[in-house]
Amino acid sequence: MRRVLSRLASWLEPTYGQKLSLLAAVPVILAASLIALVVTNQTRALADKEISSLQERLIAAKRDELKNYISIARTAFVNIYGRAAPDDEQAKLEVTRILAAMLYGADGYFFVYDYDGNNLVAPRQTYLINRNWTGLTDIHGVPVTDELIRIAREGGGYHEFDWPKPSTRETARMVVYVNGLQDWRWVIGTGIFIDDVLESVAASRAEVEHRIARTSLYIVVIAVAALVGVFLSGLVLNIRERRLADAKLKALTQRIFDTQEEERGRVARELHDSISQMLVAARYTLELARRRLSKADPRAHESLDKGIASLGGAIAEVRRISRDLRPSMLDDLGLGPALKSMTEDFSARTGIEVRFETVVFRNRLDQDARIALYRIAQEAMTNIERHAGATRVTLTIKGHRNGAILRITDNGIGMIGGPQTGDPRGLGLRNMAERMEQLDGSLTILSTGEGTTIEAQVPLTHMMPPESRRDQP
Repeated sequence: MRRVLSRLASWLEPTYGQKLSLLAAVPVILAASLIALVVTNQTRALADKEISSLQERLIAAKRDELKNYISIARTAFVNIYGRAAPDDEQAKLEVTRILAAMLYGADGYFFVYDYDGNNLVAPRQTYLINRNWTGLTDIHGVPVTDELIRIAREGGGYHEFDWPKPSTRETARMVVYVNGLQDWRWVIGTGIFIDDVLESVAASRAEVEHRIARTSLYIVVIAVAALVGVFLSGLVLNIRERRLADAKLKALTQRIFDTQEEERGRVARELHDSISQMLVAARYTLELARRRLSKADPRAHESLDKGIASLGGAIAEVRRISRDLRPSMLDDLGLGPALKSMTEDFSARTGIEVRFETVVFRNRLDQDARIALYRIAQEAMTNIERHAGATRVTLTIKGHRNGAILRITDNGIGMIGGPQTGDPRGLGLRNMAERMEQLDGSLTILSTGEGTTIEAQVPLTHMMPPESRRDQP
């Protein structure tokens, strides 16, 4: 059971490529969601504003139409009203007949109430006539008669409420305009149903919502396509990077083998060319001393002295090779003394003038930085000896606020082919660059026909804290 659970957990655990794809997909999903949300809100807000403006314009047009109807009606009876007395019943009857005959459209008519709430004219809804409608409200409790009387007393105006349509008897929103005949204490008005306007507005809102939904769908489709693209791109990049990583690993492995073989060859040459010859000479000298001793030859002491000197030279050569492989001075005294010792040995061995300059560090370099800078200096000096043809070399090591810097300058012929792969010095330069990359540092090489400058910079992260400072680097 545990084996099954562990296998299941290993299957469920995402791989590096899957984690990378998920990391790339999350911003796409978030961006698409935010875009959809912003687009939806902005579109809906803009649509609401436009639809509200449209509704206001349409209702304003209806209101202007009502005012025109009232003006036409007043023109029809203004002469009668103007000559009549407040209690002229004959004139009032004539005016009601005129208004009752003025019908328009399927539901348009004029109505009349007195200030007491009694209906006097309602040609399309005759059940209202001669009845008192004080306190009348619509289905939502909005006052009708009392509000119309109040508006008429104040000089006229508009009012909205729900009212049954004469043509269908269905309740719809109605806008009325009323005016007052103050001498007769009458409310005269007419109204227009705006259900067509509201239906048009509702249709516009539905169309907007449909477009918003369609836009959101487009965004989702684009986001899905982007996710698929990210996944496929991640898959392709993962395969490509894996192949490149394999190729780099093979090249690195081969480079390690080449470096090992080169170092083995160098050590073998050192042993063969120096130590082996010294030991052979010491052997011949000691054998000669043995023969002379057996013959009581007084020159035997001379042979012994030469043999001892040869052995001393071999011992010194072993120490030099050991120091080149891993100088103990680098661990015991620091980078500065180790570089100074190396330059002195280099100058004594090659005859090339070497000028060594150093400035004490405020903080001590860590072990990785010391080894890397020492190996870079060692490789540079080896290249100068073999290829540069220089007569003068300057080696500077110092610290600054951003870390440490090693600069090696010679007056040789420069790198004719440049630090390229095919150049005989290419492997050593690549080793220098890789050492700096491991330290997050930088390696700069400037080569001309008048000489070469190699500059290696180590970041401040490889400096020891202040409490570990020493006088030497």
